[in-house]
This record gives sequence, C-alpha cells and structure tokens, in this order.
Amino acid sequence: MKVRDPLNEEEFVELPYILSKNNPSWVCDLKKDSIKLISDRHPFWLEAEKKLFVCEDGGKIVGRICGIINKRYNRFHNENGAFFGFFDCIDDLSAAKSLFDAVESWARERKCDFIRGPANPSSNYTWGLLVENFTESNVIMMPYNPEYYVKLVEACGYRKEKDLFAFKWVYDEKIVSRMEKIKERILRENKNLCFEFVDVKKLDLAFDYVKEVYNSAWEKNWGFVPMSDKEIENMASEIRLILKKDYVFFMKDGDRPVAFCFILPDLNKAIKKLNGEFSIFNIIPFLYSVLRIKSGRMLALGVIEEYRQRGIEILMILKAIEIIKKLGWEWGELSWTLEDNRKINKTIERFGGRIYKRYRIYRKDL
Repeated sequence: MKVRDPLNEEEFVELPYILSKNNPSWVCDLKKDSIKLISDRHPFWLEAEKKLFVCEDGGKIVGRICGIINKRYNRFHNENGAFFGFFDCIDDLSAAKSLFDAVESWARERKCDFIRGPANPSSNYTWGLLVENFTESNVIMMPYNPEYYVKLVEACGYRKEKDLFAFKWVYDEKIVSRMEKIKERILRENKNLCFEFVDVKKLDLAFDYVKEVYNSAWEKNWGFVPMSDKEIENMASEIRLILKKDYVFFMKDGDRPVAFCFILPDLNKAIKKLNGEFSIFNIIPFLYSVLRIKSGRMLALGVIEEYRQRGIEILMILKAIEIIKKLGWEWGELSWTLEDNRKINKTIERFGGRIYKRYRIYRKDL
C-alpha cells in the first residue's frame, strides 16, 4: 500500500464513482464537473494551493485526499490553516491513515498550524462529513459519504469543530395559514420593500445582487469566505442552463437588494441514473426522471445585517413556499445551517422543518 500523486485528474476523481455503484443513497456529480473543480482551470485555485494524493494497493486505487491552503480564507479569518477535502476511501484504516499522514506532512511543510475539513474545496461548494442519516440520498450540491468514513476520520485524530444542519420540510397548509397574519403585519411595517425575481436574460446583474447580499449577510458566519468575482461568474455560467425565474428572488428596498433566496429542484434524483456521465443508454431515463422531480433544495437565504429583526426572512420563506407549491414539489431540504445559528434554525422549525441530516467539520492541530 503506497500513497502517490495521481497520474492525472481523471484518476483522482474516479474512486467515488466506483464506491457509489453499490450504494443507492450516494449520488456523485458529473465526472466532467468533478474534474473541472479540482483542475487549475477552476477560478477557486487562483487564490488557493492544492496537493492531490491517491492511495494504491495491489494496483488498485483504494483512497484519495486533497490538501488545500485557501489563501483567501486565511486572510479573511487571520488564520494559518490548511484544509483537507475530496476524501474517499475503502473501509481500511491503514489506507485512511496513510492518506491523512501524507496531507498533514504536506501542511506542516507549509508551516500550517492546523488542518480542517472536509472542504471540497471550501464552504462555498460542498463541505462537511455526513454523520447522521446515511439512508436518504444527498440532494443537489450536497455531499454524501458512507457511515464508516466517520470512524476512519476520527481514528486519524480528528475532532469535531462544528456541525451543520440539513432540515427537511414537508408542505403543511396549517402552518402556512398560521403564518399569514404574521406576514400581513410584517408587510404593513415594511411598505417600502418589494420582491423581484431574477431576469434569466440578465444573469450578470442578478449575480451582482447575489454577491452584494451574500458577502454582507454571511460575513460574520463561522467558516464563511467571500467568493471572488471569477468564482461567481463561474457559478453563473454553470447554472445558467437549469436556472428559471422562480429559482432566485430578491427583496429590494428601492433599487437596493437587501435579501435573496436561491432554490433548485433536486436534480440528483435524475443524476443518479447517469453514474457520472451521459450516454445513449441513460439519457432517456435521465430526462424521464427530471420530469418526475417532486422535491428541491433551498441553497441560500440571506438578509443583510441592517435589515434583520424585521421579519424579512419570514417573508422570503413564505414566498419560497408559494413557489414550491406552484412547482408541485412535495418537500424540500433547507441546507445547510450552522448548529449555533439559533435564530434561523428556530425560524425553520416554526415552518415545520426538522433536522434530518447532520454534517461535521473536523479539525486537527499540527
């Protein structure tokens, strides 16, 4: 068993597709997207350093990991840390330990004080190790891992730093009706505010709004790092083909965006049919599954700080519920939230959401 550099990006990304074949709950991204994300072509790496490792046993790849130094994150938080990410491994502690030893040595050589993860490659993408509920599939843009990963990571000396919650929400007419009176009061007290939906023909302007609210609303959150302009441009180009008017909306005060919400249908229901790539054999099942999607995910809901304590998040959630009902979705995932963000967690629970998955960020001092 040895740890080495991967021969190429394709070799590095292959393992999770092999491991997930026999796990009906595990949905992997398209291979082309996975390759792009770890490639130098991705704008994230303009301000980050990486080192890819694979573990080989008997000619087979049995594990992989990536060491990451996120320079933007370290500047923003005044830290000197590294991240590990893209960790996948067979159920073998010696393989896992070999991978973590390699990435920790790499981080020590760069004088890092600690290593945190998993980050794939940062909190703006997917991060966290699933530690609760391994039977339900990961939804769009959320990670999955088998249960034994928890044992492997913790056996390598990593301890919990923070948990992330994923809530499951099922449409409940009684709860929505109960919130209507609250909605009326909030609207009376905020007559200058109005909703505006994304113009899919003017995505550049829409993502300028997103950047303005996102960087302001999240800047004090644990683990937050501002996205660069190029990262936001890249995200806009990636979702352009699937974005509809209903999926992104803003609350505006005059011309100023003060809140936004971003939802997407759970395309993972269909992506599971592909096992990483399109072919002439799976395109029809994929399209058929897309038409039958009955659930989605709320990826983001943010209100800039000076407009909080005014009930705007309640108006945003109610508008999202209105859209979800129109789209025919039966339930949705709201993810992720920080375990100690009590205000937003309580608000979600008021609407009937319940925590149904938990992800964990680990840390190890070097």
